[in-house]
Amino acid sequence: MIELRNVSKWYGSFQVLDDCSTRVDKGDVVVVCGPSGSGKSTLIKTVNGLEPFQRGEVRVDGVSLGDPATRLPALRAKIGMVFQNFELFPHLSVRDNLTLGQVKVLGRAREEATAKGLAYLDRVGLLAQQDKFPSQLSGGQQQRVAIARALAMDPVAMLFDEPTSALDPEMITEVLDVMVGLAQDGMTMMVVTHEMGFARKVADRIVFMDQGRIVEDSPTEAFFSAPAAPRAREFLAKILH
Repeated sequence: MIELRNVSKWYGSFQVLDDCSTRVDKGDVVVVCGPSGSGKSTLIKTVNGLEPFQRGEVRVDGVSLGDPATRLPALRAKIGMVFQNFELFPHLSVRDNLTLGQVKVLGRAREEATAKGLAYLDRVGLLAQQDKFPSQLSGGQQQRVAIARALAMDPVAMLFDEPTSALDPEMITEVLDVMVGLAQDGMTMMVVTHEMGFARKVADRIVFMDQGRIVEDSPTEAFFSAPAAPRAREFLAKILH
């Protein structure tokens, strides 16, 4: 579903991604972790074209992002993206946040878009909040609305960029529970997170990054029990204690 081959990216003279290759098969959950500044968020943003890259290839559902003929808006509509800071429209109600993209991008009738949006809002446990504005919700509730909004676009895969890092600790579980449910339903997911408990429970593979490089890409249990890369062992020793 998602394939990255030898992807490199520079900001001026600074190389932020260095020859990164990995893949996410349909129905798999891959967690990307590593220290701050290792390139995790940049890597995941190359998957839907939010970050351009200078070398390599990214393919999603068989479509190459580097192909000049590829229509990025259409491709992005197929890939759900959940950001660290929710990115809801503050001037729109929860219901309108859920329907706007469906109407404007997918061309759905408003009635159909509303029905689908509210069905996903119910799935994340927030149907009663449909008339509220984002500022009237907690951080955890806003993030769950953001997930519902992404799901309402019928994505082939979901990308999560540190979805719990801006939340109070007591709100993290409610968001992770929704993500666990998605994984159990077979959603293809690529998740940047420091939540190692979630990673161990849900991920099929762990991609560990350091200084712009993927230094380990292994099955979850192998990563937690005996990581091959010394830098990964050092990282785990610090965060698991």
